[in-house]
Amino acid sequence: MVLQRNRQLSKSKISVSTEQQQDSQFRELYATYSAKIHRICLGYTGNHMEADDLLQEVFIRIWQNQNKFRGESQISTWIYRIAVNTCLYHIRSQKNKQTDELQPELATIDHDDNNEKEQQIQLLYKCISELNESDRLIITMLLEDVPYSEIAAATGITEGNLRVKIHRIKQQLNTIYSKYESV
Repeated sequence: MVLQRNRQLSKSKISVSTEQQQDSQFRELYATYSAKIHRICLGYTGNHMEADDLLQEVFIRIWQNQNKFRGESQISTWIYRIAVNTCLYHIRSQKNKQTDELQPELATIDHDDNNEKEQQIQLLYKCISELNESDRLIITMLLEDVPYSEIAAATGITEGNLRVKIHRIKQQLNTIYSKYESV
């Protein structure tokens, strides 16, 4: 009877310890990746509030699916894939709700803001938001200094093809940017 009780206690200690380890690891993941994931979400939405909501949704999905990570790729690749899928799902659901309506934050740049760098960043994200979904993913991950191998794994293309796509995306961004500069 006492031996059985000790086994139950040690099992409960193990489960509490495991939960504490999971919580600690999750906090570390959040601290490491939250800013990068937020910028990815911002690149897709162009809206800080939506990016905040999507960031929260991404980390909820990471928490719910952490036992599904198989270790076949780097954890960062897995996290970026969850972030991208969450953003794409959000964009598709928004398209169903509002087909031709532009979001106010995407339509204008805050000219009252004296911080020129912030305006340039907003314009960059506005330009990025005009790219197609796969190009947005690639350029946003590139801006986050994600290694080419991870970007290629997350997008399902070869590194050689990725380099070509990056070159073309940069050309597209220059064209889009010059359109806004001339206005």
